[in-house]
Amino acid sequence: MKPIQVGLLGIGTVGGGVFTVLERNQDEITRRAGRGIRINTVADLNVERAKELVKDRAQVVSDARAVINNPEIDIVVELIGGYGIAKDLVLEAIAAGKHVVTANKALIAVHGNEIFKAAHDKGVMVAFEAAVAGGIPIIKALREGLTANRIEWIAGIINGTTNFILSEMRDKGLDFQTVLKEAQRLGYAEADPTFDIEGVDAAHKATIMSAIAFGIPMQFEKAHIEGITKLDAIDIKYAEQLGYRIKLLGIAKKTPTGVELRVHPTLIPSKRLIANVEGAMNAVQVFGDAVGTTLYYGKGAGSEPTASAVIADLVDITRLLNADPEHRVPYLAFQADAVHDTPVLPIGEITTSYYLRLRVADQAGVLADITKILASHGVSIDALLQKEADEGESQTDLVALTHETKEKNMLAAIKEIQALKTVAGEVVKIRLENLS
Repeated sequence: MKPIQVGLLGIGTVGGGVFTVLERNQDEITRRAGRGIRINTVADLNVERAKELVKDRAQVVSDARAVINNPEIDIVVELIGGYGIAKDLVLEAIAAGKHVVTANKALIAVHGNEIFKAAHDKGVMVAFEAAVAGGIPIIKALREGLTANRIEWIAGIINGTTNFILSEMRDKGLDFQTVLKEAQRLGYAEADPTFDIEGVDAAHKATIMSAIAFGIPMQFEKAHIEGITKLDAIDIKYAEQLGYRIKLLGIAKKTPTGVELRVHPTLIPSKRLIANVEGAMNAVQVFGDAVGTTLYYGKGAGSEPTASAVIADLVDITRLLNADPEHRVPYLAFQADAVHDTPVLPIGEITTSYYLRLRVADQAGVLADITKILASHGVSIDALLQKEADEGESQTDLVALTHETKEKNMLAAIKEIQALKTVAGEVVKIRLENLS
């Protein structure tokens, strides 16, 4: 049987990995797919570099539309990235009747609804396993492996750059800026790391997982996003003393009133497996009503780990080429007419626990005043840590962990606490999830 013909748009780090792994494991992949999968044409602006990579094993062109318009091409793999030209090319490929594989989380999170509708209308497949957590097959797990479950929540360490930075800050007691520079030197962080350290990359991925888990449209614009740039090393130290570790989590949670979709630094009990994911590794924890907690761990980026996911999508499409479109796995796990426009809750309506750090006067009655304010807003304290004031100092740190409460209640309480004359500076607030 004639091999499936693939057109590759972009042959950078991931594209090079796709080419290498597909060639190296061709026999194994053919046995699994039922027929060969061959990269027919590569489109890349740097034609000379692309030719050096592929040798004479594929045609190289500079115009991506030459790939899309090639009648021999069955599947187009988009590895350009970004929201701009990538969106146009994907929609043009769909219009041309090509199936599409992409590793572009930003594209799917922001424009996925439009792309999936176009693909549905045309009867072609769009696969995007590589868009979330690199080589970890979390999309397949959510979309297929856990279909018997009512998924209640997802919590993921889904950005390797920020996890590396937080691991180094905890291990070495260094401040954020120092570790960021080291991460850039080692290649874990980009020259412009904004999307990573401000939580945008993780929010793209959390948006995609929330849509698949709960059968809702992509709603990236409604996600609450906080990065790690304001995180202080002293809070990582205090969290450790209280039995917690701080990770940047992407959280999607189904509640009776809507969906929580948020990315922010989070305290996690140190005994949880996900709290012990270190360095640039990724992990996603999913809770389903039937299966309970499942954990997916591995490399979230890199040439061959991401290529592994791209090629898995190519194999899936190859297997289903002759299947009736109505009998294929839906893009978002739920049938198109069963996707519900469940609201994403504003951050003030989410419910969680909190870590609070206050700089307070070292005098009697301060704690009583603070607990009284918290109680008046329905916030109860779970644990306290009070540091002895240094000799000659009139102020000290007070750290409190609270039970669950609504964010708007916590914000109202913090506003009153900061007005106390015995409290200096801003109250530090970090959300806490027990993940139990």
